[in-house]
Amino acid sequence: MALHDTHPIWSTPTMRQAIAHGDLAAIVRLARRAADLTQAQLGDATGYTAASISRMERGKQPMRDMELLRRIADALTIPPQLLGLAPRHTPPPPTPVGSHLVRGTTRVAPPDPFAEEGENPVQRRKLLTGLAGAGTGIALGPATPATATPVLSGLEDLLLHRTGTLTTEPTRPQVAAALTAARREFAACRYDTLARALPNRIALATALGQRGAVEESATALAELYNTATRLCIKLGEDGLAAVTADRALTAALTGADALTVAEAHRMVSSAWRRQGHYARATDVAVTAAQHLAADRTAPEPQRLSVQGNLYATAAYTAAKQGDRQAAHALIAEAEATARRLGADQSPAGTAFFGHSQVRLHQISISHLLGDAGTAIDHARQVNTVQLPTAERRARYWIDVARSFDQWNKPGNSYRALLAAEQAAPQEVRRTAVHAMTAGLMRHDRTLPGIRSFAHRVGALA
Repeated sequence: MALHDTHPIWSTPTMRQAIAHGDLAAIVRLARRAADLTQAQLGDATGYTAASISRMERGKQPMRDMELLRRIADALTIPPQLLGLAPRHTPPPPTPVGSHLVRGTTRVAPPDPFAEEGENPVQRRKLLTGLAGAGTGIALGPATPATATPVLSGLEDLLLHRTGTLTTEPTRPQVAAALTAARREFAACRYDTLARALPNRIALATALGQRGAVEESATALAELYNTATRLCIKLGEDGLAAVTADRALTAALTGADALTVAEAHRMVSSAWRRQGHYARATDVAVTAAQHLAADRTAPEPQRLSVQGNLYATAAYTAAKQGDRQAAHALIAEAEATARRLGADQSPAGTAFFGHSQVRLHQISISHLLGDAGTAIDHARQVNTVQLPTAERRARYWIDVARSFDQWNKPGNSYRALLAAEQAAPQEVRRTAVHAMTAGLMRHDRTLPGIRSFAHRVGALA
């Protein structure tokens, strides 16, 4: 029996949990049972044996074959996106803020970035042309110039003068709302909106402390300055990132909890890394992780999440320095922490962490150490459904593009960049993408639309 959108299976706690954790094996098993199909019947419908279906449902056989997943989705009428596939015949999603989509254009899923370069070159060229050709009205958008880089002058003025313009009296709910909005804008890669709003939000949190709410103000300021640090790093403003990271740690030490202090240390570590001080950056992150491990004031899921991110950050920094042994040892610590935490999650007040986050860092680390093939092997194991935000998904695809570029596979690299643009248009307007795109321009005869893409992301002057 086919499963319709309102079938009770989709609202059961077990299915909800499977979807939340991106557990493809559980999703398929539950959907098959709800459809009243045996493993043999599902195997017949998809061209596999009952034994293979059984191994897949028990997690003994990886489910990474896109064609297999598509057949299963069709056979059980599972929404394709739940299996990490592009939806079929669905209306385009709402246009993200800052996107170049215009009324009347259609968003199309990019071709598989992992497809082999030599497979069906005619079809691949047609797909790329359809995706990235200028003036077609199909694909990611017309060949319009990239929007200007988000302006940080308001944040600079705030850091210099320590003042901000308040439009209202600060209250705890207002500050909480400001934090939520900042998290949401960063996660959605709405960097222009975030850059404009941060100064007033920081001023609001500062004023709250001046009115006696010291701990709430310290926590809010630390988180807002941490977000400002992430934004500055995204925009290549390393000097500003060093200042905002210092402000975050200073605020955290005036009264925030251990988790907030540890996260501020992570931002300090990132700022040191951006300045080229790799050994110091690694030491800051590792020391903070060790201190947090001895702290028992925070619930274990929150503590493990922050601790794991600290080890992953330290591993990335060690790889940046070229220290292969330290990078592998530190990412192993992060992986062990993920096992203790269990499924990927974002415990209250902490950043997303789990096996998917570890895998993202393994991709970056392998690329930095020159192991492009290993990086792609790690990338193939990531289920993008498990990545919780547009920022994470876009960053994943950019790392995939870097790895394929290092491996001298320009077609795969370009397709990964198109996937990143579709996930978050503002994320691909970064300097690192510009440099990669400039290199891909050498292959403009075999990569239809690369010039249009370069223009959209700002890689062409």
